[in-house]
Amino acid sequence: MRGRASAFGIAISFTLLLAPCGFASDAAARVGADVIVTAAPVYVPLAELRGQERFPKGAQLLLLHEGHAEPLVPGFAASADANVYFDGRLVLFAGKQLTSDPWQIWELKLKDRSVRKVVATATDAERPLYLPAGRMVYAVRTTHGFRLDSTEDGHPLPYTPLNPTAGPGELALSYTQANAFPADVLKDGRVLFEAGYPLGSGTTPELYLVYADGSGVESYRCDHGRARWGGVQLSSGDVAFTHGVSLARFTSPLAHEERIAAPAAQYAGAIAETASGDWLLSTRASANGPYVLKLWKPGAAAMETVLAKNGESLVEPVLVAPRTTPKRHPSGLHPWDYANLLALDARLSRDGVLHGTPVAVRVETQDAAHHAVVMGTAPVEKDGSFFVQVPGDTPIRFALLDAKGAVLRQEHGWFWSRGGEQRICVGCHTGPERAAENRVPAVLLRTTTPADMTHAAQHALTGGR
Repeated sequence: MRGRASAFGIAISFTLLLAPCGFASDAAARVGADVIVTAAPVYVPLAELRGQERFPKGAQLLLLHEGHAEPLVPGFAASADANVYFDGRLVLFAGKQLTSDPWQIWELKLKDRSVRKVVATATDAERPLYLPAGRMVYAVRTTHGFRLDSTEDGHPLPYTPLNPTAGPGELALSYTQANAFPADVLKDGRVLFEAGYPLGSGTTPELYLVYADGSGVESYRCDHGRARWGGVQLSSGDVAFTHGVSLARFTSPLAHEERIAAPAAQYAGAIAETASGDWLLSTRASANGPYVLKLWKPGAAAMETVLAKNGESLVEPVLVAPRTTPKRHPSGLHPWDYANLLALDARLSRDGVLHGTPVAVRVETQDAAHHAVVMGTAPVEKDGSFFVQVPGDTPIRFALLDAKGAVLRQEHGWFWSRGGEQRICVGCHTGPERAAENRVPAVLLRTTTPADMTHAAQHALTGGR
């Protein structure tokens, strides 16, 4: 069963006398801080989005200090996924004490190298990231693939959490039957994660956002098409990521990604930005070669090698330095097992003009076998608005129907709403740059009671039992 290690107890200490390994260049001195990087004989990019092992032959965290690289936790059979605490003193990581163990979440004190188990699960728990307010997010393996979960990080808080739906205790943050894997925690407290597009059913890697209580899930941008992953927020607020053979970014003013002019290479993503504004990147010259840690000044024509290790890839670099604590998300979820969803104008979409007049919306969910199950339909008003009540923490999607019941437009992926969530969307896949019209939607002029899909959903999923 999934759970925190008992009392977060047993501390294990390791000697500081570690044998150096790898090759570090003079560029390492210009980073301006120690670096932790994952070294692996085999690294399989995007394996996590297939529910597979990223490090099939194991991995080891290395600490790069004053030009020397040494194992960070030499007593472990495997270690990866370092995330440094906001004050720079602690490190979360995924580790295996024995080769036969599943990946579990541990925390290390850099001062004395003592470690404690933070999360104990029956299956793999990977890619831990610190959240504000004494919590953390990580990926846990389930029968459907990796799921986003959240729990306490083991450090007592001087106050009571704002809402029990955001803690204390363990909480799932994703609710589709597909892989979701954390990438970063943004300055505003939201979790940036990777999943396939369309969400919940597709295979093209895409970046999404969700609040720390699992609510408000959405695409970071709606210009889908190219695979993108390895997203990290920079000091500017931009989110940089990789396409594999190129880099790009999301910026606040643009509704689409912006290309980053960088040297030709294959990029693993997960950029680490130094205090001087340089970037630490994992790159390789070809698909068959290992990733090498490079230092790059954005705009420069070339990169410098920081660290290379013969026969091993170096990925997921992080700086050992204090950083700004993200904002704490004050959960607004109600104590309900359902969610209310209001669409202001379902006729609006990035997909172009809707040919036909929608008169109803069909609401679907998924059964345990991943089959679509119709929950029911609700009326769509002449202004395109509709108001429905759906089961919380459940995969859902919509299809717009005309007067004859034919599908005018439908979602091919799945999303969810948390129990107790109330969401309003401008239209169907309209993008975050579109503002709502300043008018009361017609559906609310007719009724303020949403069309209830919860009983129909229960009936459909149980076969009427």
